[in-house]
Amino acid sequence: MGQKYIPLSVPNLKGNELAYVTNAVETEWVSTGGAYVEEFEEKTAEFVKAKGAVSVQNGTAGLHLALLASGVTDQDEVIVPTLTFIAAVNPVKYIGAEPIFMDCDDSLCMDAEKLLAFCQTECSFIDGKLINKESKKHIKAILVVHVFGNMANMEKIMEVAREYQLQVIEDATEAIGTYYLNGKYKGKYAGTIGNVGVYSFNGNKIMTTGGGGMVVSDDEALLHRIKHLSTQAKSDELYYTHDEIGFNYRMTNLQAALGIAQLEQLEGFIQMKQENYQLYKKHLEEVSGLSLLEFRPNIRSNHWFYALQVDENYALNRVEVIHYLASENIQSRPIWGLIHEQKPYMGSRTYHIQKAKQFWNTIVNIPCSSNLTKEDVARVIHCLQHPER
Repeated sequence: MGQKYIPLSVPNLKGNELAYVTNAVETEWVSTGGAYVEEFEEKTAEFVKAKGAVSVQNGTAGLHLALLASGVTDQDEVIVPTLTFIAAVNPVKYIGAEPIFMDCDDSLCMDAEKLLAFCQTECSFIDGKLINKESKKHIKAILVVHVFGNMANMEKIMEVAREYQLQVIEDATEAIGTYYLNGKYKGKYAGTIGNVGVYSFNGNKIMTTGGGGMVVSDDEALLHRIKHLSTQAKSDELYYTHDEIGFNYRMTNLQAALGIAQLEQLEGFIQMKQENYQLYKKHLEEVSGLSLLEFRPNIRSNHWFYALQVDENYALNRVEVIHYLASENIQSRPIWGLIHEQKPYMGSRTYHIQKAKQFWNTIVNIPCSSNLTKEDVARVIHCLQHPER
């Protein structure tokens, strides 16, 4: 019999999930109606200290609605990262707007200094609008992604946004529970600093509802519009009157039941991920050619994913590491292919993409589930300490 399979990131469903879902089934509230939906919205908003929240089918739907509610149209452009999952950028195209791809810094998140330089050198600020000199289009928003539970440099990004009157949409789909420990935004959670934030509860996230997502904001009018759009833009529920094109983006009661149980355990999940990260870090930094990417020192990160950097001093390159671990029944994965190099985005505007390419060549994600045992971590470490070609 082979060794136990160690997956990359799987759900941890050892709390009240079954009890709450069973209750939803027994009361026959299984669709988009039901008390759990509103309760989950309220508890999520309370957890991240936002004024309100609207549940949606997934993070992608949340980003789509956030862009629409922020006033982005098919005549506009949106500054986005190239180092992220493609679902962060596709909603820009759903609207017909154009993305402008930005490089990352050492946090893997958008490079705020390059963002500023782009606005200063490649754009004109005319009548309160940031105009791309090349395309002559209005740049309406920045879509910033908090990669792997890290936090982008939000102090700098918000300064740029204020200076050039840009909407800031935070893709915090990987970063629920991450917050600033000090500085201007001390105590502020990822997703609550910009105009609107979006979380994902996909099966591989730190907390899951199977699918599902949540939009949060302190702008109650914006949240009201997002909820309106998510329910087919129904202006009169009794007579089915609709005042614009809407979407079927609401979360189900079953998903929300799962979500409440997961939220109850989130702090415990984060603690376990932090402990396992430190265990990996302690032993892997002793191996020549390997290092675990740090999280920003001024944040409490949720430590969702661990990014192992493989350099030329290690016995294997990052592709060989992935295949080697697979042969040992351990799942790992490369970082996403850069979006500006994907077929649908070839020809899109980019700005000095350098660091993202370096990370693409060197990063491997290693097992990080919140139910990963110390024995599992030890086995991954042992394999990486003794690589075989």
